[in-house]
Amino acid sequence: MEPPLYPVAGAAGPQGEEDRLGVPDGPEAPLDELVGAYPNYNEEEEERRYYRRKRLGVLKNVLAASAGGTLTYGVYLGLLQMQLILHYDETYREVKYGDMGLPDIDSKMLMGINVTPIAALLYTPVLIRFFGTKWMMFLAVGIYALFVSTNYWERYYTLVPSAVALGMAIVPLWASMGNYITRMAQKYYEYSHYKEQDEQRPQQRPPRGSHAPYLLVFQAIFYSFFHLSFACAQLPMIYFLNHYLYDLNHTLFNVQSCGTNSHGILTGFNKTVLRTLPRSRNLIVVESVLMAVAFLAMLLVLGLCGAAYRPTEEIDLRSVGWGNIFQLPFKHVRDFRLRHLVPFFIYSGFEVLFACTGIALGYGVCSVGLERLAYLLVAYSLGASAASVLGLLGLWLPRPVPLVAGAGLHLLLTLSLFFWAPVPRVLHHSWILYVAAALWGVGSALNKTGLSTLLGILYEDKERQDFIFTIYHWWQAVAIFIVYLGSSLPMKAKLMVLLVTLVAAAASYLRMEQKLWRGVVPRQPRIPRPQHKVRGYRYLEEDNSDESDAEDERGGGGRGDGAEEEAPPAGPRPGPEPAGLHRRPCPYEQALGGDGPEEQ
Repeated sequence: MEPPLYPVAGAAGPQGEEDRLGVPDGPEAPLDELVGAYPNYNEEEEERRYYRRKRLGVLKNVLAASAGGTLTYGVYLGLLQMQLILHYDETYREVKYGDMGLPDIDSKMLMGINVTPIAALLYTPVLIRFFGTKWMMFLAVGIYALFVSTNYWERYYTLVPSAVALGMAIVPLWASMGNYITRMAQKYYEYSHYKEQDEQRPQQRPPRGSHAPYLLVFQAIFYSFFHLSFACAQLPMIYFLNHYLYDLNHTLFNVQSCGTNSHGILTGFNKTVLRTLPRSRNLIVVESVLMAVAFLAMLLVLGLCGAAYRPTEEIDLRSVGWGNIFQLPFKHVRDFRLRHLVPFFIYSGFEVLFACTGIALGYGVCSVGLERLAYLLVAYSLGASAASVLGLLGLWLPRPVPLVAGAGLHLLLTLSLFFWAPVPRVLHHSWILYVAAALWGVGSALNKTGLSTLLGILYEDKERQDFIFTIYHWWQAVAIFIVYLGSSLPMKAKLMVLLVTLVAAAASYLRMEQKLWRGVVPRQPRIPRPQHKVRGYRYLEEDNSDESDAEDERGGGGRGDGAEEEAPPAGPRPGPEPAGLHRRPCPYEQALGGDGPEEQ
């Protein structure tokens, strides 16, 4: 007879009071055999596996955030491009919308997208601290999806409010994205060097610049994904809208000058660009696909992106006071490093808009037709995505090399474009356009990767990073607003502004590196100590677990200038505090009126 698979509880079995391993059963069984550690347990191996899972989780977070940002921006750019082309056509406007005033709606929509971010410096840090980095990313991606959904019913009261909401979400989204990638690099360093962390004091910060190699890799991954969004945005154009467009002989019939001789945007371009009008059903299908992709981006951020901070760190970031959170971005202006980088921030916004409007429209569409716009932007996207890997050169080369190399490449291209005026309706020079677009993408990749990595290296304190990335992307938004205001300028004026800004940015950045090499100490605003209103079990330890890295670096003893300290309780103490007991009374002891544990 075979023994039962599971022995009956309480049964002695064939061996009486002992099991097959010779261990007594019942009340005489040793306690260590029941609740003790597994005999083959290897603590070091389990710890190694635990931190390996943590590192894989960080990589998953980086890939999910990168894919979510790519899909979000790709859907936004693709929908906006298709919408503006359809609304530009006179026949489409008259047949579909009559006298609704669609050009006026489009102008107000663009105004909402470009003007609203100017106020983002006032609310972005507050929103990021209130919602948290991950949830701010999710909320902003949801607002992008809201903008996509309003195109099902194109009216003034749907398009314009959603465009204003989108403009409000632009700076918070990209500031939280930059902060998120930087935090992931710092966490990956912690999980890779956990043995060194165990040997240090609990609140001792790692060596400065220790996370820089991981930050370079993560920023290269992020921008390799992000620049693919420009190629993803052309898919509706390539597979849908190009089938309805006239060729260049019709659309460019009245165009007389292109490139450096042009004025405004596509002067003389034909008012009818569609051979046949797309069916409403087909438009709904395309918009539904875009809406599904936007919803997928939301799910990626919600389901696969982990938190950027621990819960206790989130509490500390909010507990410095909302007034201080509002003021700190302005106080960081006293830091000479940020002041020297402001021209590069502005140029970073200029060069992206110039790639999409200057090269793609002023040089590309103006000479080779609207049907080749998508392929020009795909060349820019693939060049930028592939060149983002060049940011890894910072692992071996001096820090200024990638950033200055990108600026030098843009300088050569700008000077070349300044003296080139392609002939309209001539295709034999089209290969020059594709090469110029791809090379401009290489410079953009070096610019974006270098700036984000530089900010993550210069500002390692976790309580400053959201302020720094907010300032960076706010200046980018200001540059985009300037481009929006100057869209009617001649191409030579645009190139001159671009050239002057680029030279000033490179000179200012090299001046900053020179100051740092000479040992000039930057002046940073003090981050206030977290003021917790509720004292729970996690604030009873002698070591303050909520002390920020900057405070711990100062020694922890002093609060710094301007810091507030709690006043000692009035009145005599009930009794001397026993030796060796140095902690706060718990809430129960406070209710009883004591200052600590009673003497035995």
